[in-house]
Amino acid sequence: MQFKLIDRDSKSSARAGILTTDHGIIETPIFMPVGTVGSVKAVHFRELTEDIKAQIILGNTYHLFLRPGTAIIKQAGGLHQFNGWNGPILTDSGGYQVFSLTDRRKINENGVVFQSHIDGSRYEFTPENVIDTQRMIGADIIMAFDECTPFPCEQSYAAQSMHRTHRWLERCISQFNATEALYGYSQTLFPIVQGSIYHDLRKKSAEFIAACNAEGNAIGGLSVGEPIDIMYEITALVCAILPEDKPRYLMGVGTPANILESIALGVDMFDCVIPTRNGRNGMIFTHKGIINIKNEKWKTDFTPLDPDGDSFTDNEYSRAYLRHLFISGEMLGPMIASIHNLRFYLWLVEEARRKIIEGNFSSWKSKMVNTLSNRL
Repeated sequence: MQFKLIDRDSKSSARAGILTTDHGIIETPIFMPVGTVGSVKAVHFRELTEDIKAQIILGNTYHLFLRPGTAIIKQAGGLHQFNGWNGPILTDSGGYQVFSLTDRRKINENGVVFQSHIDGSRYEFTPENVIDTQRMIGADIIMAFDECTPFPCEQSYAAQSMHRTHRWLERCISQFNATEALYGYSQTLFPIVQGSIYHDLRKKSAEFIAACNAEGNAIGGLSVGEPIDIMYEITALVCAILPEDKPRYLMGVGTPANILESIALGVDMFDCVIPTRNGRNGMIFTHKGIINIKNEKWKTDFTPLDPDGDSFTDNEYSRAYLRHLFISGEMLGPMIASIHNLRFYLWLVEEARRKIIEGNFSSWKSKMVNTLSNRL
């Protein structure tokens, strides 16, 4: 993998770059649609490519490990061959599931013993076998195994967890260096900064991760319930420490406003389930703000979903029609909403990139953050 910065914003830490993988070029800042089990819910890969213009998608090691299982993925020749997506893929190592499956897992120094949410069967993830699993999945960018601490979290436990994550990282790096990619193209390992909301821990973790000299770095353990201003404080602190010449990935963030504010802090890569999950429940993101398409007020509104989004292919559908689909329980409704929201998110980072290059990102961002949070 290669990363090249091509421009910076003079009034913030926003940057535009080019990230090159064996499966294609990614223009940053970038948003990655979440394809947890090897698919983006309710969205065909043709739509991801042609309509949404996604450049990279995310898969999840925990879910793919359970279904269909690494043996089937390996037999297919890797996830790209299995699902037919020809672009870059990033896999989350399963660390977030350590956080989310509180009543189904036990953490120890060796790794995590957990029960499947599907049938209760028991497994163990270790730094070594998580790297091996991601080798078999075959993503272009793979994540180190970490623990994502909850919010709130006592500082003593956050420190204990952070140091364990660092020890796991050393084991991940050793296993990554001792193994090879399986399918004829290269893979890149990203470490993850942890430390909860504590500035001293985040500083230590960011310095530890920076010293590992990986090809890219991630910031984890945010957007888990902490106040937004604290999320931004931690992001700014960590970005100031992580190497400037490496891509920075803020995991699991977030709303359109979150993404713009975090770009301004120096983040290059994002993923989040909000555009698809909220879309399936009737939330539509537009240039003028947020629509709850199920509301009565849209019943006779025959204007496009986002009249200002001229390049959006789904503007052939009116607000009234989409509301009708949702009220009727027609599966096409969530499909249209998911495509629209993902296209909006990709437009947002494309426009941010263009504004950075043009030199007016900060003024544009300030206006957009206020507008995008409006409830229409």
